[in-house]
Amino acid sequence: MLPFVVLQDQYDIIEKHTQSGLELVEKYVKFVKERTEIEQNYAKQLRNLSKKYNGKRSSKDEPDCRLSSYQAFLDVLNEMNDYAGQRELIAENMMMNICIDLTKYLQEIKQERKTYLMDAKKAQQNLESTYKQLDSSKKRFEREWREAERAAQYAEKTDQDINATKADVEKAKQQAHMRAHVAEDCKNDYAAQLQKYNKEQNNFYFNEMPLIFNKLQDLDERRVRKLGQGYILFSDTEKQVMPIIGKCLEGITKAGTSVNERNDSMVIIEQNKSGFERPGDLDFEDFSQAINRTSSDTSLSTPKGPMDLLAKNRGKNFWLFSKRSKVNPTVTEDFTHLPPEQRRKKLQHKLDEISKELQKEVDQSEALGKMKDVYEKNPQMGDPASLASQITQTTQNIERFRAQLGKYETWLAEAGGRGDTLRYKSHAFNNNGSHDIHSPDGAHSDESTPDTSQAIYAEFDDDFEDEELTAPIGTCTAMYNFPGASEGTISMQEGEELEVVEGDKGDGWTRVRRNNGDEGYIPTSYATITLFK
Repeated sequence: MLPFVVLQDQYDIIEKHTQSGLELVEKYVKFVKERTEIEQNYAKQLRNLSKKYNGKRSSKDEPDCRLSSYQAFLDVLNEMNDYAGQRELIAENMMMNICIDLTKYLQEIKQERKTYLMDAKKAQQNLESTYKQLDSSKKRFEREWREAERAAQYAEKTDQDINATKADVEKAKQQAHMRAHVAEDCKNDYAAQLQKYNKEQNNFYFNEMPLIFNKLQDLDERRVRKLGQGYILFSDTEKQVMPIIGKCLEGITKAGTSVNERNDSMVIIEQNKSGFERPGDLDFEDFSQAINRTSSDTSLSTPKGPMDLLAKNRGKNFWLFSKRSKVNPTVTEDFTHLPPEQRRKKLQHKLDEISKELQKEVDQSEALGKMKDVYEKNPQMGDPASLASQITQTTQNIERFRAQLGKYETWLAEAGGRGDTLRYKSHAFNNNGSHDIHSPDGAHSDESTPDTSQAIYAEFDDDFEDEELTAPIGTCTAMYNFPGASEGTISMQEGEELEVVEGDKGDGWTRVRRNNGDEGYIPTSYATITLFK
């Protein structure tokens, strides 16, 4: 067995071990990828679940929207949506920080290992080649030396042979001398080859292979260290989002504690109280009077039987215990199909809606009038005639909303309501000082309706009110820093207080505003949000 073959066993073990280490890294990367798929599917199912139960009754007109139990359930769904976002973040970070990074590192150490193994194989081949040269030189030296011995023996034998001529003896001696010289040359070559091989063998075992093995050891240790860091990242990736996940779970707990059964009962009572008066006591009907009547009395009037006496109560409405008709009542514009209290509420709500729409049209009319005035003074900015259709349409809308407003105010007065409608901002619509169709106290003016077409072209006061900002619906406090680098977002610092302008619609973003008027979106899970009741 060749000397270097002893090392081959160790080389094979190291090669097998390093290959097994690489396969372990590949196995771990595959494991993390499957974990990210599970997280993504889990987050997707959570979002779909939140959307499924959040989208059925999201309208604010639903009666149950005012109930704390209903609102708490919506909060739970929103928190679950935020929780799903954190699971998606876990999957994304694991993919970026573990899978992609380890895959790239794996390719690098594979190439590095391949280089080291090729260097080891090359060193082995060089040593094998030198050994073959040594073996060949040794065999030639052995062969030539035997030939030289045979030639010397033949020369000595020829010299002692009395029958051999002097020429034969001389020839034999020359042949023996030549063979001895060749054998000596082979001996010297063998000695040189042996010295060369020993030197290379010493370099192979004490320099080249230890250096290659050290490099493979360092590579394997770096692989193990990198894999250990991957194990730590597997845990740290989830730990990083634990505070936000904790906030989501705290939000769910807060939603549960915000449920107020007493307030919900009062809301239901307020929403459904009818306003009917309670029925009075029934009168006692004495049926014996008909029997005790005198004949003269009975001759003057027709006796009243039991059915006649009970007929008085037929008109009484025992609505509390009466069965409701299965046929839906006809819905009327003045809501007379509803109980008195519900009718008043519906009429009041309708008045508020009409007043808001009327205010929008009034503001639009004033803006168009100003724009036309600017166009008339600066023709290069636009043609005043181009606004005619818009002005006409706005005027018609104003008249239509005013008519509706008057109609619903009349119905509300009939129903016994106070008529607390949202009054729009009134401005003079003509130059002769005529009043608006609605007086400040809510009564209708007897004067003729002013010509609103003249109002469009009227001059407006210099103190024209600018459009007001959207009223906030709540406040929030930042729990974490947010850079707000994307378009439409706004930055915030931890602990900063902002106004909530628009709530989370299920996409995980809330619109907020600073005191200086700057508005933008922030992640809902990055702030503690308190909505006004």
